[in-house]
Amino acid sequence: MPCNLCTSPEAETPDRLTVIADAIDAALDAFKPDAVAVERVFAQHNVRTVMGTGQASGLVMVAAVRRGLPVVTYTPSEVKAAVTGHGRAEKAQVGFMVAQLLGLDAPPKPADAADALAIAITHALRGGVRASSAGAPTAAQAAWAAAERAARRRG
Repeated sequence: MPCNLCTSPEAETPDRLTVIADAIDAALDAFKPDAVAVERVFAQHNVRTVMGTGQASGLVMVAAVRRGLPVVTYTPSEVKAAVTGHGRAEKAQVGFMVAQLLGLDAPPKPADAADALAIAITHALRGGVRASSAGAPTAAQAAWAAAERAARRRG
């Protein structure tokens, strides 16, 4: 079941979110995962991107919880560090390492596909299923976020 999901930019947000929610439900029903890992977006300069990503992530988390699946979130820096060894790796590095780790001839396209696979790899490397309580950050995520905030203030 390929997941080529597109919504019209002209469509109203609730309509677009409904299309996305239906696709998420179909994917979860078709693939029957044991857990769901999602990128935790907590800081970004582009508010519109953060809102859209947050809304879609929320739909994924709700759909998973309704099926009794554990949901785990990872920050982009955690994913980059797990896959490349460096929390500030560039997208190209992440794609390259995803390809290497999965034995692919080339990085997955589009880059979002590589990001999704990197989140799955991170989850597997971190021991697989571990439910978070209502999306609260783990101690490691909280420490990482604090370190990133401190680095931004210094730099």
